Amino acid sequence: MALLPRLRQLLRRPFSASTVAARRQSPSESHGEHLQEDALRTMLTDDPNDARAFRALAEIVRRRAAESPNAEDPLTAPSDEAAQQRAADLAVWSLAEELAGHPRAWRPLLELGRLSVVDDPEGASRRLATAASRDASGEALAEGLAILREARMPTEALGLGIGHWRVREHTPEVGRHLVLAALEAERYAEARQHLESLTLHPGTEELRAELSRIIAAREPTTPR
Repeated sequence: MALLPRLRQLLRRPFSASTVAARRQSPSESHGEHLQEDALRTMLTDDPNDARAFRALAEIVRRRAAESPNAEDPLTAPSDEAAQQRAADLAVWSLAEELAGHPRAWRPLLELGRLSVVDDPEGASRRLATAASRDASGEALAEGLAILREARMPTEALGLGIGHWRVREHTPEVGRHLVLAALEAERYAEARQHLESLTLHPGTEELRAELSRIIAAREPTTPR
């Protein structure tokens, strides 16, 4: 079964936001792993955007789902490598979906967007837009643009960026992704417009010089 239908099945199952800080016990885990998971869940309850804590906890639930599936759960019980990958993705989806309920959470929304971008590009774009709107630094927007570019969706990346980019306030990485997305979409004039916008952000001289060279290298030459 494709990932998206399985995710829909998972989302129909009832859960409480209180499960974010609850440990999922597994007979194969050591006491140390239990303590580590409890600590990570507590950290993410306080700050759902803690990158290191999220990656560490995602790795724990991913490994557990792939190696020790719950035979009673019809959504798991993987029997081959592809099925194990799906089970691991479902486990991370469940974790991210729980954490995304926090009003300040944007990193879990990025993970949901990453997991759904192939099967549900419109839904993924909505999740990435919500993540961008929750983060004043622009880091969520930059990572969302990277997700869309990696999925070869530069037009969608441009739409997301143009709707949320605050040049003076956001990390210059947003501008870099927008310039590169415009080039990937073969919208060369737009790439130069985004490059020009970066002049509003102080300290971007080196980045602008780098992007200018990239544009020059990719832009079609005009016949004489």
